[in-house]
Amino acid sequence: MTEKLTFEELLERDGQIAYTNKGVSMMPLLRQSRDVMLISKKGQAGCKKLDAVLFRRPGPNGPDAYVMHRILRVNGDGTYWIVGDNCMSGETVKEEQILGVLTGVVRSGKTIATDDWRYRLYVNTWCRCYPVRFALKKARVFAGRCLRRLRGRGGQK
Repeated sequence: MTEKLTFEELLERDGQIAYTNKGVSMMPLLRQSRDVMLISKKGQAGCKKLDAVLFRRPGPNGPDAYVMHRILRVNGDGTYWIVGDNCMSGETVKEEQILGVLTGVVRSGKTIATDDWRYRLYVNTWCRCYPVRFALKKARVFAGRCLRRLRGRGGQK
C-alpha cells in the first residue's frame, strides 16, 4: 500500500511537486484537469507580488483546502492579498499558510516556466488589468439583473 503524503510533506521531502489542476479559479492560465502545475517549496526570501502560490485555506467546518491563487499585493504587516486569475474577490493570506510557488505549467506536453517571456507577458497583462476586469464583470452582472427584471415585467398583466 502506498503512503499518502500531504503537499507539505511532499514539498519538504522533494522540494517540488507536479500536480494536475483542479478547479477554474486560475483560468485562463490553468485549464482544469488538463494542465500540470509545477510547484516548488517557497524560498527563505518569501513571496512577491504576482507570484502564483499554493496555500492552505483553513476549512470552517471541514478539512482544509489547498488553493493556488496569485499575489496581487504584499501588505505592510507581512500578509498577502491574493486572487485567482479567474476570480473577482480576494482574500488575505498569512506567510505561514503559503506552502509553495508556481515555477511552471505543463500544457500539451510542453513546459512553460514562470521566467519564460510568454508567462511574464500573460501575468503582467492579465493582472495589471484586474481593476478593469473587476469593473466589467460587475457591470455585466448588473446588466443581466436589469434584463431579467425587464423580462419579468413584460410577462405580467
